[in-house]
Amino acid sequence: MPLEIIGKYEIEYEGDRLPASNGWGAYVTVYGPSPNPMHRNMIFPRRHVSLQTIFPTEQLAEAEAYRVALELLNYRRPTP
Repeated sequence: MPLEIIGKYEIEYEGDRLPASNGWGAYVTVYGPSPNPMHRNMIFPRRHVSLQTIFPTEQLAEAEAYRVALELLNYRRPTP
């Protein structure tokens, strides 16, 4: 499961095999800043995103999950 730090946020994005099909789903988790370095503050729990799409490969599902995670972070950031 790839992990990336963007600003104060950590994002986990992954492709996970869907049990009811031969395809892959895109999943995202976002963690925000925490005063305790030993604790991660989950602000967007692991969720299946882009529900309407079943991806043929894990890599395509990960790419979509990453795109959605970036959209979530842009939405949360205050505009200057």
